[in-house]
Amino acid sequence: MKRKAFILLCSMLSIALMLPIAANAQSAKLYNVITVAGSGNFDVNNGAALSSTFRTPQAMTVLKDGSLIVTGSKSHLIRQIRDGQVSVYAGVTFDTDNLGLPIGGLVDGKTSEAIFQSPRGIAADASGNLYIADSDNNVIRKIDTRGNVTTLAGSPAGVMGMEDGKSGQALFYHPTDIAIAANGTIYVADTLNHAIRKITPSGIVSTLNSLSDRVVQAYGGEVELAGDYKDGKLSEAKFNEPSGLALDAIGNLYVSDSGNQLVRYIDFLAGTVTTVAGNKNVVYPRDALYAVGDYVDGKADEARFDFPKGIAVSAEGGLLIADSSNNAVRYLFEGKVSTLVGTLDAEFGDVDGGERTARLHHPTDVAVAANGDIYVADAYNNKIKKLSAYVLPAELKIDGSIHVVNDSKVVAFDAKPELVNNRVMVPVRAVAESLGYEVNLTDPTKVVLTKGDITIELTIGSLNVNKSNGDLVQTAIIDSKPYIKDGRTYVPVRFISEQLSKQVDWLADSRAVIIR
Repeated sequence: MKRKAFILLCSMLSIALMLPIAANAQSAKLYNVITVAGSGNFDVNNGAALSSTFRTPQAMTVLKDGSLIVTGSKSHLIRQIRDGQVSVYAGVTFDTDNLGLPIGGLVDGKTSEAIFQSPRGIAADASGNLYIADSDNNVIRKIDTRGNVTTLAGSPAGVMGMEDGKSGQALFYHPTDIAIAANGTIYVADTLNHAIRKITPSGIVSTLNSLSDRVVQAYGGEVELAGDYKDGKLSEAKFNEPSGLALDAIGNLYVSDSGNQLVRYIDFLAGTVTTVAGNKNVVYPRDALYAVGDYVDGKADEARFDFPKGIAVSAEGGLLIADSSNNAVRYLFEGKVSTLVGTLDAEFGDVDGGERTARLHHPTDVAVAANGDIYVADAYNNKIKKLSAYVLPAELKIDGSIHVVNDSKVVAFDAKPELVNNRVMVPVRAVAESLGYEVNLTDPTKVVLTKGDITIELTIGSLNVNKSNGDLVQTAIIDSKPYIKDGRTYVPVRFISEQLSKQVDWLADSRAVIIR
């Protein structure tokens, strides 16, 4: 992380938090981000979820029993997370390469005998059968409810290509996602063919859009076929490495058009493709395979992405987007794009916490549980994370007073919070104690906070804050001067949020300051 965590506290004192009411009244949802599986090590170990290991988890689906099925591109396995335990759902490792990494293959049979090769996208039908985009085998696989793995479409030998027709005669090229309609139709993001394919319940494969004929001089002077961009009639539309699919409530299809840095929408009744988020004026730099990515929230047509991948529709009809190279989860709703988790400088990391302080590293997929929880395949952290809506503690009294909540616990005070210059001021001795800092008054004008190697010195009547962490000494500026009232010291809440790396939110309806 770029900032160190410095936290304020007080003993006989209280520190007050100063918060601009208008600027921080929260209309957006608050989330807690936690790791539900994976220790972060690059390995394959089952057992207790938090001590289990993954190798770049890629995609997920939630089953009716609430368990989570996860594909692993580097483990060549399908894993299951259920009741706090991780196990192998399908696949077997039969050999390793000279680096000790598993070798994939293409073998059907029982789940305990089947072999996959870089499985990625996964979806379940209404009966509980699973369908998998087995990317490096260039096929679509099926795991039925009896535990049998079969190759549903694509070359039985794993040959790549572009061919429509009956299931065993059709050819794919690195398919990476799947969506299943209510009538059993399967849609495939056939990524390196730059195509959206359809598999009927009778097993006939067809291509829905026009294929790209754009050629670039990519690597070492070699010519390579690249994707392209075109909206309009579905039969004439073009894509660039589509990698995520999600059906909405009326059966139309969202497409994460990764190489174009866009989100597209297929209206099957109208037979059209439109761009619903991102820069419609796609321009490819000279000899570039991809459009240039960026990071911008706001109106959908002004929003920018950087290799958006897995997508999922929320209960309210919005679209969740794993914006992989921006290390973020984005949300498209009612014509606007916002960030649920991530920073606008695309900072990566492995941090749980509030949605603004949490960090991800190359998320590749999102999945929505029946209760609204959002799961994230945090690929480069080798973890599965979960976003749960933040819920105020039940003991919080909505009585017109100002309250402070530290994570999920209401902070008790011996003096009431107050408003000063339209800002929330909170006595914070109890907050200080809960955060583990020792507080000393070195003279009538100095407050010193210590915790381990961290020391923070505040001066009454001054905007300067001196911070040291070991040999590192810094001076920061806070937005309001600390003051003493009735023997207690007050400081602005921005001191916690900006200088101490805590997420602080003001919930106007509850008149509550939330510190996470």
